[in-house]
Amino acid sequence: MDTSVVDNEIAIRLGCFFGVFTLMAVWELLVPYRMLTTSKPRRWLYNLSMVSLNSILLRVIFPAAAVGMALTAAERHWGLFNNVGMPVWLSIVTSVIILDFVIYLQHVVFHAVPTLWRLHMVHHTDLDIDVSTGNRFHPVEIILSMLIKIAAVSVIGPPVMAVIIFEVLLNATSMFNHSNIRLSNGIDRLLRLFVVTPDMHRVHHSVIKRETNSNYGFNLPWWDRLFGTYRDQPEKGHLDMAIGLEQYRDEKELTFPGLILLPVTGRLGAYPINRSDE
Repeated sequence: MDTSVVDNEIAIRLGCFFGVFTLMAVWELLVPYRMLTTSKPRRWLYNLSMVSLNSILLRVIFPAAAVGMALTAAERHWGLFNNVGMPVWLSIVTSVIILDFVIYLQHVVFHAVPTLWRLHMVHHTDLDIDVSTGNRFHPVEIILSMLIKIAAVSVIGPPVMAVIIFEVLLNATSMFNHSNIRLSNGIDRLLRLFVVTPDMHRVHHSVIKRETNSNYGFNLPWWDRLFGTYRDQPEKGHLDMAIGLEQYRDEKELTFPGLILLPVTGRLGAYPINRSDE
């Protein structure tokens, strides 16, 4: 039974990944919102190489990952929801919300701690933002993120289904809210009640520091509003805003080997929270 759950989780996640990626890629290819400023084939080569490397590393290092921890926690009665009587559907919904909050906090910490920001810079150095950016993360950041999720699962004790739903939603919404598409103002305002939209998250990729340090949510939009990190629109508008980091404006620096080495060789800039100088 445990093996079948893990096998189904892999199939579900792969199916959703390719389905959402294809949908958003075709959408932004047919009706792009912003004009791209750099070579899309080169960026996609680097970004997709990064997600491929990350996927292999995660499966080698964490064969069962967060789902495996959920199974172990259930067997050993670890965590809150394995020791509190609650309808399954409610524990699933609550677990997904709590896990999403954990990822929000993780994101803020990766902006606040200079050493962690060195890893997260890889994501923000993309000079354009599209569906592929949602998968552009340094391998060490991905490994640390998985360790955080495993720790959270051991404490929360969520149902296995909750972990699968959370992982699928996190990946799918990351590709959705990084995509180079435009939604009408009315639809955007409606969706922002339930999910982070492309317009909301695009602000986070602004070259302007105070905008970079806002809108940390990936899936649920509530945390930014609750904790004062929400910014409605970019100062210069979505079509004129500059994407990326001010210290990295030359795409020749952003090769795949360069991105892998960036945490060691990179320039912090003034982006880490409460940091104002190099």
